[in-house]
Amino acid sequence: MNLPFVYIIVLNWNGKNILSDCLNSLMSVKYDNYKVLLVDNGSSDGSVDYVKNEYPEVELLVLEKNYGYAGGNNLGFDYAKGKKAKFVIFLNNDTIVDENFVEPLLVPFNDPNVGQTVPKIFYADEKEKIWYAGGRVNLWTGNIFHEGIREYNNGRFDQSKITDYATGCCFCVKMNDFEKLNGFDETFSMYAEDTDVSLRIQKLGKKVMFSPESIIWHKVSSSIGGELSFKKIIRKYRGYLKLYQLHATPFQWITTVICSPFLLLTNIIKYFRLRFFDS
Repeated sequence: MNLPFVYIIVLNWNGKNILSDCLNSLMSVKYDNYKVLLVDNGSSDGSVDYVKNEYPEVELLVLEKNYGYAGGNNLGFDYAKGKKAKFVIFLNNDTIVDENFVEPLLVPFNDPNVGQTVPKIFYADEKEKIWYAGGRVNLWTGNIFHEGIREYNNGRFDQSKITDYATGCCFCVKMNDFEKLNGFDETFSMYAEDTDVSLRIQKLGKKVMFSPESIIWHKVSSSIGGELSFKKIIRKYRGYLKLYQLHATPFQWITTVICSPFLLLTNIIKYFRLRFFDS
């Protein structure tokens, strides 16, 4: 049986201190036809030399500057396309993958109507606590969120299902489908470009599938100060505004404006509860 050729693209910017966990796990993956490409976004912390010396089997695409999440991954995709890969998996550098995470991401593509797959993702520091078990997008209220976030793994999210969006932390697409999209939209600034990809895939008439048998662990938002960092919250809302501009109807803009004060208040309460009471 000829297994499809898969490129796993890991984007890195000054992540030398977290790369070993990610790359060690990728070197142990049980799939016989894959390559790992590390795209370095102009790091200044010695990441490139570290990978060259410690992981010679990892391919390197060294960029002269930081092209951001979208730009760096698009350049990685162009590289993989030139190597005739059939699938690409985009993966954050602050992750650890299960050795069997690849194949469950590929199986749903036996259905030609599937355009994207995404694993079940846990917190790296609490390995049974879920970070992502599906994504929901409501352009009428402006509410975009992960299903299952901060829940313990109790079997509620063990079934494959259609979901609204795949997180950019890790997802898999066919090369030819991603090429039809012209890749990530580089006008986004770090957040919501993943949601944008999923919405555009659905506009092609294809489904986004949550594949819970594929498992990874995530060191959440390590590049910008943690899950509850103020910097992350500001960037996220900026990305969501761009998303509404591209995908919301005029009527959805109206309802989002009406709902936004309530949504903002809910998120502020949630922020302070998690920051000061649930930590």
